[in-house]
Amino acid sequence: MGHLDHAAYGWLTPVLSYAMACIGAALGLRCTVRALDATGRSRRNWLLTAASALGTGIWTMHFVAMLGFGVTGTDIRYDVPLTLLSLFIAMAVVGAGVFAVGYGRDRTRSLLIGGLTTGVGVASMHYTGMAALRLHGQVRYDPLLVGLSVLIAVVAATAALWAALNIHAPAAVALASLVMGAAVSSMHYTGMFAVRVEVAPSPAPLAGATVMQFVFPLAVGLGSYLFITSAFVALSPTADERAAYASAGRLGEPDERAVDVAPPGFRPEAAPPRERTVAPARAHPSGPVHAPAGGGRTAGATAARDART
Repeated sequence: MGHLDHAAYGWLTPVLSYAMACIGAALGLRCTVRALDATGRSRRNWLLTAASALGTGIWTMHFVAMLGFGVTGTDIRYDVPLTLLSLFIAMAVVGAGVFAVGYGRDRTRSLLIGGLTTGVGVASMHYTGMAALRLHGQVRYDPLLVGLSVLIAVVAATAALWAALNIHAPAAVALASLVMGAAVSSMHYTGMFAVRVEVAPSPAPLAGATVMQFVFPLAVGLGSYLFITSAFVALSPTADERAAYASAGRLGEPDERAVDVAPPGFRPEAAPPRERTVAPARAHPSGPVHAPAGGGRTAGATAARDART
């Protein structure tokens, strides 16, 4: 019986794997909350983002924890196709659960179906990833602990979906993601404690990739995806914010409904021309003044003649 070491690097891998589970849970819950406030294509896109975030977070948590896993007396390799299959299983089953909640009319029924589907799928992801192990020996499992790990996965998934349906405040979502991260980590280590390895030393080389050749780069890449998606979700406006922006835009625009109220085909009549009125000439105080027929000299002569007379 080989000795199993679940923390070859001390507390580094357990703490880091828990952090990845929390980030994936928080991102998945926020995306699900946004999806429930949206309709049509927007709801579908948010649910797809939630499924990829939750599935990626759970898978990354599992294999970051596996970075610290070791068995005395044998090396460990990973079958690449089976490892990738475990990732696709995580995303697919989490997506099925999230879509069941996002589009289900009966919330209680959708919650139970989605929780059961997601929990069994998370457990399937875990044990598919364990089946990808290649070592000199035979791996066995304690059935009681395996059943307990599946039960923890179902309860954790149901609780996460319930939180997505009923918790909308950012602080409450953060708290729920911490609880969800603890539940996923508990499920993982319960399943790992169920492992028994009977080592059979052999000089034959093991098939597959080492943890640093394949699992570590993939985990780093998926972790980066989680951080980038978290930034995208944080910067994306919520439905309430979009409604507030639209309302503010309408207040700043003129009311187009009052611009043109005439019926189709209406032609306004031309206004009649305005008559011009000429003011009467004002009378001079000393009588009417008439312009002389001649020039200025004739007028002067006439005035002198009148004075002599």
